[in-house]
Order: sequence, then C-alpha cells, then structure tokens
Amino acid sequence: MPDHVDLTHPIEDGMQTYPGDPPVSLSDHATHADDGYHVESLSCGSHTGTHIDAPLHTEPDGDPLSAFSLDRFVFDAVRVDCRDCDAREPITPDRLPAGDVLADADMVVCWTGWDDHWNTDRYLDHPYVAPETAARCAEHGLAVSVDALSPDPTPSPRAGDDEPTDFAAHHALLGEDCLIVENLTNLGGVDDRFELRAYPLALGGDGAPVRAVGVTAD
Repeated sequence: MPDHVDLTHPIEDGMQTYPGDPPVSLSDHATHADDGYHVESLSCGSHTGTHIDAPLHTEPDGDPLSAFSLDRFVFDAVRVDCRDCDAREPITPDRLPAGDVLADADMVVCWTGWDDHWNTDRYLDHPYVAPETAARCAEHGLAVSVDALSPDPTPSPRAGDDEPTDFAAHHALLGEDCLIVENLTNLGGVDDRFELRAYPLALGGDGAPVRAVGVTAD
C-alpha cells in the first residue's frame, strides 16, 4: 500500500493568515451539555491555512475553482529542496530540475522548511519564488506549491526595497491557469517525486482550503 502523508495545517481559532486576510474564528455554537449535540461555528477567508488559489484570485478574467475538474487537483509533483534559502531570499530558476524531469510532471513543490515558523512573525519572511522561476514553471504548464504564505514575498517590516511587490509569481502562474497551493507542511515526509492530492472545499470561487495529502510508493 502507498504511504499517505498529511501536508495540511489544521484550521484553528486565531491561526495565522496572510496579512490583511480575514481572521479565523472557531468556537462552539452548540454543546452536548446545553443542547444535546455539538456544532462548531467557523468564520474564515477563502485563503485560510493550507489552500489552493484559482486564477480568479489575481486575474480579473481568470477562472474560478468551479471551472476545474476534480482531476486538476491531483498533481504529479516534483519536490525541490530549497531549505538552504535564507529569509526573503528568491528561489531562482537554477534550482529547478532539468527539463526532462519536469516534462511529465504537473507541479513543482518548493520545500523551504519555513513551516517550522508557522504561527510566528518569522513565517512572514519566507523565501519566495522569483518571477522568472514562476515564468519558467508556467512555460512547462506546472502548478507551484510552497510551504509558506505565498510564492511571492509577504509584506513584513523586514521586506527589502528590491523585492517584487506586484504579485509577479501569482500573475505568471495563474495567468496561465497554473494553480498554486500555499501553506503546505510536513514536506520532509514525502519523496522527491510524489502525488499531491489537494481537493478544495466546494466554494467554487477565487480559492479554498484543501486537505493536502502526499502519496508516495512503498
């Protein structure tokens, strides 16, 4: 049997979100003691936690999630080890595998190890996908995943003056219908080549939380 690895951050009350996104609120709506059953109330944005971006997220005429068939959310993924990248360092095209490796893949997964900083201020200062790297992936028709808030730099007091500020990686990818998965975790538990299953909630809009699962052969 293949191994299944959970690559998803749990949705929790007060969890970290992208700066400016809606906060996450999770509370008891009904309890066994008071009501005889249990129901939770959840309030969050469409890009909460481990989630997928549809083209509509950054492209005014882009497709929503509802335009994609379910098989588009299962990816033949190539993990790229970027753990030696420093804070706010660009992930450059030379880190991508040779073209023959990418030829039959669906996705590049940038493994930065930045999930170790989840729910801290340092999580904002993750390495980012350089615009030319995103463009190279788009040329190959590859989706991109990161174990960080975004493939683009995230606003932070420590941002450099020379960093892209116009969501260049998002535009390069989503503009070509190459989906983006953000806030993965536990990437050390999968192989360099694995299947990523990232089925979104049936929201159908600009993005949605996913239960991301990595599947590797025995």
